Parts: sequence; structure tokens; C-alpha cells
Amino acid sequence: MGVFTYDYESTSPVAPIRLFKAFTIEAAKVWPTAAPNTVKSVEVEANPSSGSIVKINFVEGLPFQYMKHQIGGHDENNFSYSYSLIEGGPLGDKLEKISYENKFEAAASGGSICKSSMKFYTVGDNVITEDEIKALIKGSEGVYKPVEAYLLANPEACN
Repeated sequence: MGVFTYDYESTSPVAPIRLFKAFTIEAAKVWPTAAPNTVKSVEVEANPSSGSIVKINFVEGLPFQYMKHQIGGHDENNFSYSYSLIEGGPLGDKLEKISYENKFEAAASGGSICKSSMKFYTVGDNVITEDEIKALIKGSEGVYKPVEAYLLANPEACN
């Protein structure tokens, strides 16, 4: 097994607290509403807290039927959270899991800087290339960008 780390940063016009809530506490409600062409439903085992499993079900026609995340933790004061993709989605035969640490920081423009550190745990001697990582990031934008647009269009959401 190999471990490959990749750091990624992006900006958003949405405030950190709203992004944090949309991707953690209120994800089960927000994602299917904001991205109905991608997300069919989000099932949370108990409360979305450390150790809980979250299953994201995708609409028909996408490359993946579902993904399961295990929540690592949330820090509401610092707008940070961690989780691991443990089943489904892009894991296939090559990846055992992908662990994510995300943080939303206030940007000078009034929006956010989104910082993400990803660790890819490969099966056996498999390696993951930067192009494959960039393709996974692009795929995740199928949820991220619609959620961002939803928050911009609905200023009362996730406050």
C-alpha cells in the first residue's frame, strides 16, 4: 500500500460558515436540493458526528451509484472537517480509501479560501497520478459548484 498526498486550494464568493454548514451539518438537506442532477439522496447514520457513516446516492446515468464517507470530525469554530471515502465512488480496485481534511478560511474579498488536503491510500503497488487526482477533483465539482450556486441564490440557507 502506498500513500499519496495532494493539497488543493480554491476560492469561493460564499462565506466560510455557510460553506462549512452546507458540506457538513446540513449536507443531507442541501446536496439533493442544490445538485438534483447529481445527488439523489444523502443518508446519515445518526447525527453527522465523528465516526458516523454518510452514504451519498447518485442519480442514474453517472459513473458511480453511491459513495460512503466516514466522518473524522468537525470543528465548527475553525470551519474545518475531515472524512474518508471508504466505499464506492472512484475507489475501484486501485484505491483502498481517500482521506480528506478541509478548511474554509475567510478571504479578503469577503468570500472563502477552501483548503483541502487529500491522502490517497492505494491497494498493493498501485500508484495514482496527478492527472487522475485532478480528474477526481473535477468530478467532485459536480456537487461543489451547484452547492455554491445554491448558497448564492438562497442567502438565507445555511446561516
